[in-house]
Amino acid sequence: MSLPIFDTPLAEPPSLPAPRAASWNPDLEPAIVRAPGTDPLLSRLRRPGALVVTTGQQPGLFTGPSYSVTKALSARGLACALERRWGRPVVPIFWVPGDDHDFEEVASVSWLDGEGSLLTASLAPHPSDAPLTPMSRLPLGGSVAAALDAFERSLPASYGRDEVVALLRRHYTPGATIAASYANTLAELLAPFGVLCLDSTHQAVKAAAAPLFVRALAEAPALDQLLAARSAVLVAEGKDPRVPVGDGATLVFLDGPLGRDRLMSAEQGFVTRRGRSPLTLAELERIAAAEPTRLSANVLLRPVVESALLPTVAYVAGPAELKYLALAGVVYEKLGVSRQQPVPRWSGLLVEPRVTRLFAKFGVSVGDFLAEGNALETAIARRALPPGVMERLTALREAIDRGFAPLVNAVEPAQSVDTARARALFAVERLEKKLLQHARKREATELAQVARARTSVRPAGKPQERVLSMLGFLGRYGPDLLPAVAGHIEVWFGHALEAGSATP
Repeated sequence: MSLPIFDTPLAEPPSLPAPRAASWNPDLEPAIVRAPGTDPLLSRLRRPGALVVTTGQQPGLFTGPSYSVTKALSARGLACALERRWGRPVVPIFWVPGDDHDFEEVASVSWLDGEGSLLTASLAPHPSDAPLTPMSRLPLGGSVAAALDAFERSLPASYGRDEVVALLRRHYTPGATIAASYANTLAELLAPFGVLCLDSTHQAVKAAAAPLFVRALAEAPALDQLLAARSAVLVAEGKDPRVPVGDGATLVFLDGPLGRDRLMSAEQGFVTRRGRSPLTLAELERIAAAEPTRLSANVLLRPVVESALLPTVAYVAGPAELKYLALAGVVYEKLGVSRQQPVPRWSGLLVEPRVTRLFAKFGVSVGDFLAEGNALETAIARRALPPGVMERLTALREAIDRGFAPLVNAVEPAQSVDTARARALFAVERLEKKLLQHARKREATELAQVARARTSVRPAGKPQERVLSMLGFLGRYGPDLLPAVAGHIEVWFGHALEAGSATP
């Protein structure tokens, strides 16, 4: 089934990217993650004049928060809009950043069970002193089986649940790496929508990117200065990119005994930040030639690598990415790489039936739930008070203000009058709170409904797309949900680009 979809308004509409003179490199094809339906997509990519829209997100358990999937569908929506405008193939590619090493950030997944309660499953924790192993080399381990069992038990029996669980069990196995399970699941899920997934840790990608890594290392001191200067400008404009620069760190990591280790500029060349292993540029050039999979890019270099390797015209980015992409501009310029257009992704949420029923019952909207505070709960409690109570409390406050006003100029010191007035108003406020507490107890059923609705719309007080897995929704509402989301995002991008192109 489909669900109502709510769009989060953008601060600015996306601007229209421009075509570029570039073509697909067939040497990268081994890095495409294979799934049913990828061969016809590769055929489109090989056509003369074919271009690419990219996006990506770090690997996550059961595909992670739902914006991983909607980012991919955003790339599709933009690609469809550009293909209609330009009359040439534009293929969306999801860049799987398997070099990521932040285990704590990807080791958990959350979803709603059949009753609307928030559930979370996690992989077994790693020791704090464990090597920073890239997700492309880190196995899921046995704890993934318990997470899958918990996910399956929590959802009502249905065709949708069985399909999703079968998909996950195909790919999230104890011996599979976190990145491979993520990439294979997304590839199978997204291929029907025309989206390809690319394993950025594949030998073919790393070999193609190796010269750019070496160039970034050779230019490391100059890049560090340029980035520090650019960051200062952005901070002064109130656009802090929140990426540390100017500390001597290069844009390249080296995989070694302690895992993924940042290369730092040093007097004789470079040194790994954690391992303190010294290396010269010549040594790193030899590693790039013989073992390119050991090198990886940081967040500022990664989009530059994408643009250097792929005929990409746009990168679909989230809010935080847009901030640091503004900083990365100097990297493109220094390394002589054409820059793809950063485009904001679609952002929004799925509104479940229990939530829409509540909206109708209380005459509220999604915005009321997204607003800070508990205004709706307070309104329900106030409605349960005896008629006229709130009006009388308001009248009492006004009477206190009127009664104390003549005393302010007549009594010395006036501060004592203000203090007495504040105490009287505070007593009324305490009385109102007590009355509302009793009313909330009487309205416990309705308030529980509101709490469940709030958990759906803003789980744990955070945006839905940043907490709940898309596969949890598919398991509850069936496979027809994803085409509806893809279609909605495609229409949204068409309208958003029209608005952006009309902006002066």
